[in-house]
Amino acid sequence: MKTVVLDGYVLNPGDMSWEGFEKLGDLTVYERTDYTGKEEAKIIERSKDADAILTNKTIISRNVIENLPKLKYIGVLATGYNVVDLEAAKEKGILVTNIPAYSTASVVQMSIGLLLEVCGHMGDHNMSVKKGDWQNCADFSYWNYPVIEVANKTIGLVGYGSIGKAMHKACEALGMKVLVNTPHPDKKFETENMKFADLDTLLREADVISLHCPLKAENKEMINKDNIKKMKDGVIIINTARGGLINEQDLYEALQSKKVYAAAVDVVTSEPISANSPLLKAENCIITPHISWATSEARQRLMDIAVNNLKQFVNGTPINVVNK
Repeated sequence: MKTVVLDGYVLNPGDMSWEGFEKLGDLTVYERTDYTGKEEAKIIERSKDADAILTNKTIISRNVIENLPKLKYIGVLATGYNVVDLEAAKEKGILVTNIPAYSTASVVQMSIGLLLEVCGHMGDHNMSVKKGDWQNCADFSYWNYPVIEVANKTIGLVGYGSIGKAMHKACEALGMKVLVNTPHPDKKFETENMKFADLDTLLREADVISLHCPLKAENKEMINKDNIKKMKDGVIIINTARGGLINEQDLYEALQSKKVYAAAVDVVTSEPISANSPLLKAENCIITPHISWATSEARQRLMDIAVNNLKQFVNGTPINVVNK
């Protein structure tokens, strides 16, 4: 089994081991391979002798697949698998797997952390103290921004997969009321403080809206001018899911007008973020560089699942297949 990792650096910048894959055969790891789709010849050249390739963001298009006659397996080093042309892979008899639910705890931790930062401005107040503002204050306490309590606020969760379910529990633990929008609501999950709701109801009633759904054609840019108009004045928006769920210009304008009190996003439409992104100009928007998945614990789980996916494929008992 000859395996090629096309973009291994983000998963493993040197703090983990590829040993699990090495035990399964010949392994070649490239730190980075173009993920814009503009250098398919390089992808093909690097993968031409591979039985299996592993990719996180490097796009495996129909053209790439059709030019890799030895290829039998594509392992996506992520939960989302839109980087692979699944239909082309299926036509060629190539199995494609993904990594489900490895980052649930990390993404929930980040989502709650972003919410608490918006509400408490801990980072801003830390910098204020370091500048000497507290030393020069006439009082024992001061705040430069409103400090908001999340208890008894209503949070609207869009999406109810493993992350959405864990967010529900975390938000209830903070004393929040929870509304959930999902295509397939199951009443057995409802509690005194959690109810399923249609999207319009969620947009209208939530104090905080947090996105935890996959990006699909039907929900692309769901946070847009029209839907923002339906929201409460002063709503908070959190996105640790996919950048394409938000129309960034519309969000920027709502942040400027204070219709949206603040936003906190770990994902943007184009990654790395464009220098022209309007969100960079919004002081009331926290932006982090797509790190909610990247705790060392989550990355190790990802690595372990990826190794097991390939191992099970080699053994003839494939798991986590996404193109059956």
